Amino acid sequence: MSNPRYDSTDTDTGDDAFLERELDLPARGIELVKMEGRVFLRFSGEVKYEGLRVRYALVPGRGVLAKPSKWRKMDLGARRELIEERTGDKALAELQLDTEEFVREIAELADDAGFDPRDFLGVLDELETSEPADYVFERIRQRVEHAVEREQEERHAARTKESINLAEYPESFEVASRMPRKFIALLGPTNSGKTHRAMEALAKAASGAYLAPLRLLALENYERLLAARPHGEELKVSLVTGEERRIAPGSTHVASTVEMLDSRTPIEVAVIDEIQMLADRDRGAAWTAAVCGAPASTVYLVGAPEARRAIEALADRLEVPLEVHILKRMAPLAMEPGPVRKLTNLRRGDAVIAFSRREVLMWRDMITEKGLSVATVYGNLSPEVRRAQAERFREGQADIVVGTDALAMGLNMPIARIVMTTAVKYNGVEEEEISAALAKQIAGRAGRYGVHEEGFVAGYDDDTHEVMRSLMKEKIPPVPASGFAVAPSLEQLHRISSVTGETSLVKLLKRFVHNIDVPDGFFYPRITEEQNERAEWLDTLDLSVAEKFMLSLVPISSRVPMLQSAWEHWALSLAKKKISRLTPNPEGLLWKNLQEVEDTCRMYSAYAWLGYRQPDFFPSIEEAQRLAREASERVDSLLQQQNAATRKRQGTAGKPKRRA
Repeated sequence: MSNPRYDSTDTDTGDDAFLERELDLPARGIELVKMEGRVFLRFSGEVKYEGLRVRYALVPGRGVLAKPSKWRKMDLGARRELIEERTGDKALAELQLDTEEFVREIAELADDAGFDPRDFLGVLDELETSEPADYVFERIRQRVEHAVEREQEERHAARTKESINLAEYPESFEVASRMPRKFIALLGPTNSGKTHRAMEALAKAASGAYLAPLRLLALENYERLLAARPHGEELKVSLVTGEERRIAPGSTHVASTVEMLDSRTPIEVAVIDEIQMLADRDRGAAWTAAVCGAPASTVYLVGAPEARRAIEALADRLEVPLEVHILKRMAPLAMEPGPVRKLTNLRRGDAVIAFSRREVLMWRDMITEKGLSVATVYGNLSPEVRRAQAERFREGQADIVVGTDALAMGLNMPIARIVMTTAVKYNGVEEEEISAALAKQIAGRAGRYGVHEEGFVAGYDDDTHEVMRSLMKEKIPPVPASGFAVAPSLEQLHRISSVTGETSLVKLLKRFVHNIDVPDGFFYPRITEEQNERAEWLDTLDLSVAEKFMLSLVPISSRVPMLQSAWEHWALSLAKKKISRLTPNPEGLLWKNLQEVEDTCRMYSAYAWLGYRQPDFFPSIEEAQRLAREASERVDSLLQQQNAATRKRQGTAGKPKRRA
């Protein structure tokens, strides 16, 4: 009698069939099988558990006997001896016991999740494989676990959707949503006087807030409010940024960064600057929150004209009356007839624009070698240094300012002409041509009203000049009128955690982005890539959801090794509940180069940010601010020293090479 599981061409089939009969294998529920390049034994049996009857046909742990080539070389006696050894009562009993335990495990898992265990266990009698039982059990176990995870995922997604509905986002700002408010949009290009008009109204108000996109602008308008005397008396003004607090007792006004909005204290007037930042990929959520949550009777929305449709949509959704005022530029702006081409064609009052710190310093050195003094402005500099450098240019101590697009926002300077060294900027992934919106915002800094009758724009070389000419004519697309970004709040993450039981920040952020209810897409959940990357690492530490969320928001660059290292040290210390104090080296700054001092300043500012949120573990707030000021002063000093030293050197200058 032949075994149908065997290849009919196998000359040993008859011997194996003889062994099966001689050892009475079929009667004991044992098959001798050859397939998948193996000769093996398969045991059959049945398990009963709480009404379940599960039949199985499985290969025991030692059920594989040999490869066919080796099996053919074995004589009948050797084959019999091996089969007898592997089919003893002990082997049968062990597989039966293992299968009973496995059936019990799967039945309980399935029952807990509301599944029918037969959907998973039915395959035990149908598998055509030479894999041992343990491997089969593990595959089925994984199927059950994945099914449980999918079911749990669907349940948690449903619960998350029920817990947070973004259509109700405006109502989360209780004070603003309950008080009668009015929006006044002051929209126009740079140098149209829109911010001046809004700040005049703010200064005259009995109470108010200025919300800035940058610490530098918060600082500038804090000082503007301090200097204002609308009723013949000084205003009591506080400054509140993530890294600094200057709280005036009994203050009626506050200048702050937009993320530091106080949504609980009713005021008369709020000014939200650079309202077109609603469309910003990483920070737009802060402007959405400000528009929805500023608890002011009158809210001034100040920014570029392309924000009009978005403002109108928000006002309509929030049921807030809106006035729109479109302002025109006060001093005309024109393209120069041709490019600058030579360093000797630069003149006092020019602002030379590059798009990286390295290029800014390179252009500074080339210009100073021509005998001109230069002020320097780029993003890595602290607000204090940027302001000091701008002051040198304003007061005539510097002939030319060289900077990045950091000049495009804030820093009111008497610039006569903008000179673009390039129209290409690195976007974090690749270099690309700048947008018309950025080109116009930079160009708009030329021709300060009251200082210059007209502003001019030029490219340094022919290509850049023509690109700028084209960009200046291009129509800027409007800010989208829906999909307004909403960032997760700690309260929302706690709500998701309470309904799902999850404490992983990565999973909570994922639920916020993918599972909350977004009925019509008017408001849309967003997180930054950096926050998500940080969350993955923070989840490895013994931290609460609140602590992880806070640490994920620390304003520090993960691309700078020194700053990333400091952030990781602070996170590890907090996880161990260790107090992190600053231990400064008084002479440390003297031995650092410019880049290192800049990064040190940013590190101290980030520490102060943490200190305001976790003072018990980061208590050296005042020391951090003092050290940040010292570092800023050192940066300013180094910039001036380098400027002076370069002017003493004589050299040739030419058009620098573009970045590769």
